[in-house]
Amino acid sequence: MPRREYWFGLPALRTSARSARDSVRDRLRAWKVPGDTCCDAVLLVSELTTNAILHTDSGQVLCGLTLTGDERRLRIELHDEGPTPVRSPEHLAGPCEENGRGLLLVRQLADRWGSAHSTRTEGKFVWAELTSYP
Repeated sequence: MPRREYWFGLPALRTSARSARDSVRDRLRAWKVPGDTCCDAVLLVSELTTNAILHTDSGQVLCGLTLTGDERRLRIELHDEGPTPVRSPEHLAGPCEENGRGLLLVRQLADRWGSAHSTRTEGKFVWAELTSYP
């Protein structure tokens, strides 16, 4: 079975995180991705979208999902227009801080993740991979 891909773009607005979650959930359900993997992917997309919207001057974001042919690995990409690569957080958010846990969640949920220069936008992309066992 060939790999499956799905791409969608959204304006860089706070309300777009919800749209991203809904789009990813609908697509992964259509692909019959197992529930745990689907839930983790939705949370990852939400965090990556929120980070791109809050921490870059992007006008839009581009999200991509790729499911390998054997349906065991899901790759999530979030492209934005920000030029600065994303790194693992050095500061751990304190119990009273409202922000600062997004990349910690990404690091905990994803089997692998990273950031690189985007060939699809003028900025960068953050990717995360999940392994699923149907």
